[in-house]
Amino acid sequence: MRILVTRPQPAAAVTAARLEAMGHTAILLPVMEATHQPQVALEALSHPHSAIAITSAEACRALAPYLDRIAPHGETPVYCVGKATALAAQRLGFRQVITGDGTGVSLAGIAAGASASLPAGLVYLAGWPRSPAFEEGLKAAGIACRTAETYRMSAIAHPPEMVDQVLRPPVPDLALLYSHETARYFFALLSPQTAATLSGLRLICLSQHVADAVPPGFGPVAVASQPSEDALLALL
Repeated sequence: MRILVTRPQPAAAVTAARLEAMGHTAILLPVMEATHQPQVALEALSHPHSAIAITSAEACRALAPYLDRIAPHGETPVYCVGKATALAAQRLGFRQVITGDGTGVSLAGIAAGASASLPAGLVYLAGWPRSPAFEEGLKAAGIACRTAETYRMSAIAHPPEMVDQVLRPPVPDLALLYSHETARYFFALLSPQTAATLSGLRLICLSQHVADAVPPGFGPVAVASQPSEDALLALL
C-alpha cells in the first residue's frame, strides 16, 4: 500500500523505514517541526526535584547534545508516557525509568501512586502545544510540578503546489495521524481540489483525541487500540 506519513522528522523517517520493511511505500509529508529549547530544561533541572517526567521522545532529542549536563541526573526516577519515550530516556543515560501505557492520564496516576516518594515534586520536560491531562492529574494528586517547555511544535508552511504534488495520483491508500495538532494542520494544508480527491482516504489515528481533529467528510477513520505505533501499524 501507499501510506502517507504526516509526523515530524526524524520520527517520520523511522516510521517510513518500518513501513518499507513491511512491503509498503511510504509517502512523507511532515506537517510540523520542532524547535528545541534545551536551556529551559537544563535550568529547570538545576532546581530541587524528586523525579522527572517526559511525555514525548522529542524532549529527549532536544537534550541529546547535552549528555554531560544530564549525567548527574542518571539515577533520578524518570516517568515516561510510553515505550518509545522510555527508550529515548534510557539513551540519554537515565537508569531509573518508569513506563506508562501511552497517556498522560495514566502516567499521572502512576506518579500519584508514588507521591510519598516525590516530596520535592517533578520536573516535567514538556512540549508545546500539549494536552493538560498530565499536569491536571498531578495537581489533583497534590504533586508539585515544574514544567519546562523543552521544545515547541509549529506548522510547516508548505506551498500549496508542493502539497498537491506530493498527493497527486495515484493517491495514498491511507494516512497515519499521530497527534491532534498534526491532523488539524494536515487538513488545513489541503486545497479544495486535493481535499476532494482525498475525501475517501482511509485514516488511522493514534487515539480518539487525534480522530476528533478529522473534519467531516473524510474517512473512514480507525483508532489504534492503544496509543503506540505498534498498535497503529497493526491496523494496516
